[in-house]
Amino acid sequence: MNRHNQRQADTVVVLDFETTGLSPDHGDRTIEVGAVLIEKGRITDRFQQLMNPGRRINPFIEDYTGITNDMLRDAPPCREVMGEFRGVIEDFDLVAHNASFDRRFLDAELNRLRCGYSGAFACSLLVSRRVYPDAPSHKLGTLVEYKSIPSRGVFHRALADAEMTGHLWLRMLDDISERSGLEDIPFSLMQGLSKVPKASTTDYLERWRAGEYV
Repeated sequence: MNRHNQRQADTVVVLDFETTGLSPDHGDRTIEVGAVLIEKGRITDRFQQLMNPGRRINPFIEDYTGITNDMLRDAPPCREVMGEFRGVIEDFDLVAHNASFDRRFLDAELNRLRCGYSGAFACSLLVSRRVYPDAPSHKLGTLVEYKSIPSRGVFHRALADAEMTGHLWLRMLDDISERSGLEDIPFSLMQGLSKVPKASTTDYLERWRAGEYV
């Protein structure tokens, strides 16, 4: 992936992890990473890699993700894959659906390598709650269907989820632009939008349009 520093919301890396469990604090590890690079509103590159966590995964995770112990047996170790992935993300802001989950695993894996990253995070799930308050739910699959985003119907694999999140992110940018009249949407606007009370969304966007946050 070509790397450069831009702070617009239409140039980001959207990522997703599949893991052995719910928390790295309990010793869980990543077993797959998927990511798409979005540059100026277009997906321009993709990254996907299985990784061996150093132990067997349980049947629930095999069933939930479709990733089996046989698939992981010959996969490279986490440290190798995450070292490569760190080079992918280091100059970009980052997006994930339910970002607190993915960020915890990203931080934990990179801490093992004693390295970090320079980009900021935004959560497409939290943004979607402000942009689409009438959606049946804010799960990724539901939002993809709600916004009629083309999908192969594959979820809980890292690249498929990252790609669908990327398309959802771009749709939200288009809808926010149409709603607010803003042509260029800063990444910081999206971060802030994820934190404002839902009832204050319109006021928040109007303040951005008036230049109060510049």
